[in-house]
Amino acid sequence: MEATNKEVIFTRPHKTIYATEDKIIKVFDNRYTKAEVLNEARNEALVEENTELNIPALLEVSQTEEGWCLVRDKVEGKTLEELMKENPEKLETYMEMFVDLQLEVHRQKVSTIKRLRHKLMDQINSLKDLNATVRYELATRLESLPRHTKLCHGDFNPSNVIVDKYGKLWIIDWAHAAQGNASADAAMTYLLFSLEDKEKAEMYMKMFCDKSDTARQYVNRWLPIVAAAQMTKKKEKEKDFLMNWIDVAEYQ
Repeated sequence: MEATNKEVIFTRPHKTIYATEDKIIKVFDNRYTKAEVLNEARNEALVEENTELNIPALLEVSQTEEGWCLVRDKVEGKTLEELMKENPEKLETYMEMFVDLQLEVHRQKVSTIKRLRHKLMDQINSLKDLNATVRYELATRLESLPRHTKLCHGDFNPSNVIVDKYGKLWIIDWAHAAQGNASADAAMTYLLFSLEDKEKAEMYMKMFCDKSDTARQYVNRWLPIVAAAQMTKKKEKEKDFLMNWIDVAEYQ
């Protein structure tokens, strides 16, 4: 990978995002294994090749002095998160675009991508911060919920949707993609909104349930499970919030 003429445009824990004139370079530090980086690349390739969604083309997977990296086509535009902050009076319009796009994702099928149920079960079983009884209750709930094979992004939030100058919507960051129940994906999105802004979370949930003709109580049944999954990211500032969701035995 050519590393010249690049600038840092974003940093996250253990990741740095660079931009060149026509490429985006996502560099992972040594906390990420080769297998994890290759899995993210595989997810993106599968979605790119098997759906008609707008995905920036994955161009290269390589190793740098900083760590493994993914190189993608650069899409010029702003994220929906940026647009929501810059134009609060248009929040409902942007939220509708966001929900419609998520429903389009859920209409896709990628039969060779990992099953969400298996991914969630692995995450629950890995959480030694939770006692065995809680892990058992979460696993039992997961097993009782319907098994679907819809494409789920797994981290669908407005920062992962880019609106280009033509109004076309592009979806990025498919590291957590899997096939499974769309309501699990919606529950995760609701949880991610709730971590930042309860008002946006409630607007999202109502709009998703209305547009998908899904009972809110059904989406709510996934909340303790996806809260446990989110805990595996080990973000200390989120821990108490997530534990509150996991501790609730039943949602009405």
